[in-house]
Amino acid sequence: MATILVTGGAGYVGSHCCLALKRAGHDPVVYDNLYNGHEQLVKWGAFERGDIRDKARLAEVFARHKPDAVIHCAALIEVGESVKHPDRFYDVNVTGALTLMDVMREAACNVFVFSSTCAIYGAPQRLPMDEDHPQAPVSPYGWTKLMTERASRDIAAATGMRFAHLRYFNAAGAAPDEGIGERHTPESHALPLALFTLLGRRDGFKIFGTNWDTRDGSCLRDYVHTLDLADAHVRAVERLLGGGASLAANLGTGDGVTVLELLAAIERVTGQRVDATPAPRRDGDAPALVADTTLVERELSWTPHRGIDAIIADAWKWHAKVEPGVFG
Repeated sequence: MATILVTGGAGYVGSHCCLALKRAGHDPVVYDNLYNGHEQLVKWGAFERGDIRDKARLAEVFARHKPDAVIHCAALIEVGESVKHPDRFYDVNVTGALTLMDVMREAACNVFVFSSTCAIYGAPQRLPMDEDHPQAPVSPYGWTKLMTERASRDIAAATGMRFAHLRYFNAAGAAPDEGIGERHTPESHALPLALFTLLGRRDGFKIFGTNWDTRDGSCLRDYVHTLDLADAHVRAVERLLGGGASLAANLGTGDGVTVLELLAAIERVTGQRVDATPAPRRDGDAPALVADTTLVERELSWTPHRGIDAIIADAWKWHAKVEPGVFG
């Protein structure tokens, strides 16, 4: 059993990683300032409240728990907000990661699993997108993730730290029976917004663009269940703790779902139709984002097991039972 510090472990993906770590026999320790996280989602290990930019607090936590590895999920994530407030995103996402890796070095903790994103690639030049796809982010958020990847590569070369950069496509779903799921404020992701429409928590759902170069004119995205994402994090941690080489890998299904197909699947799963209306395209949206998963299948023996219907069913069960305001 290993002790794993999960920064942002009170958040969406982080809480699922803690569940997966515990199920695999490890001991997760959550480090979170609760800016985007929720203490109610901390269920499988110790909780330490703190900011990833606070070096003294991090050093105290490392000294107390002596983690064998770090899964770094703590970050600001809203793309639109990163355009409005890039300074905040660079401060939290980049300065925070550098501070964390500095404390890791001082504590002789040399395994770093990083919650990265397909946003580092920018607009797709080919589909599906493999790990060698050109990297040209179109938002400050994407740049902060790419800069953290670059910094950790350089630090690894200088110190011997081993890393895994896990580039998510569209994280979705929940673990409702375990009491964890998605709760962002504000919410900007398509699936919860559509489900909120069914639950009467918002007036209608907007389809941003109906003339994209896709099979039905709506944007196409690669949805991957958070439980499958969490499984990949456990595999990456165990690979690195076992002396395996560093890697960067896409996490997706390799199969996209358009917005119209998502709405049809929601109706199929819930028996209810989402009130949806066309809207103009949004700046920065790509017509399609789909992962090439060849590398992660080979290097981590990982494949996602839950398709879009299972993702929707779990998200629907979660959102239907969690009232607005429960998590702030």
